[in-house]
Amino acid sequence: MLSVLTYIREGMYFEAIISIISKAFVVFCCLPIHELAHGLVANKCGDHTAKAQGRLTINPFAHLDPIGTIMIFLFGIGYARPVPVNPAKLKHPRRDMAFIALAGPASNFIIGFVCIFIYYALFRFLPTSVTSNAVCYFFSFAASVNVSLAVFNMLPIPPLDGAKVLGSVLPDKIYFKIMQYERYIMIGLMVLLFLGVFSRIISAVSGFMINIISIIPKLIFFGV
Repeated sequence: MLSVLTYIREGMYFEAIISIISKAFVVFCCLPIHELAHGLVANKCGDHTAKAQGRLTINPFAHLDPIGTIMIFLFGIGYARPVPVNPAKLKHPRRDMAFIALAGPASNFIIGFVCIFIYYALFRFLPTSVTSNAVCYFFSFAASVNVSLAVFNMLPIPPLDGAKVLGSVLPDKIYFKIMQYERYIMIGLMVLLFLGVFSRIISAVSGFMINIISIIPKLIFFGV
């Protein structure tokens, strides 16, 4: 009986450690890439504000937001300090703002795909051991967190990327009216996340997206 309880406790500690490492990977690697993607697309579309402010970098300390970082560790989803964008400098403001907003979540989907691809490759070829299980679990969890981050950021709620995409199709008067309440909307979103309202929806959608991006790796490594 004691050996079973010890095994359960060790398994819980193992998952907790990998969870923390995976979230740190997201905070110090994936979030900077997310913001860099925004900046690169903005720069390509004619707005060089992010470049002028030194935001076209993967240096995490140039991008991290304290509250967004805490949310990553608490809820597995969060955000970084937004890359500055000046719509007046864009060649096609409405269209370009949508592309800029989509670039961040797209980068997280790509990272999620790469992580899940590596997971299936390691699962297929590495001999079973404690080390290989830890590495596989890391890539599986990192993929899940990245996809959750992408799904979360695509919610059409200010100041998330989904709201910016929505703003590209809404009349300016309505969009700016919504943005006046951005701070309060974000506080409400955090409360709902804490209560688990959005978390269940995001988890369900993320699980579906993980299954979608897993199809190609499964076919390659297992032929199923």
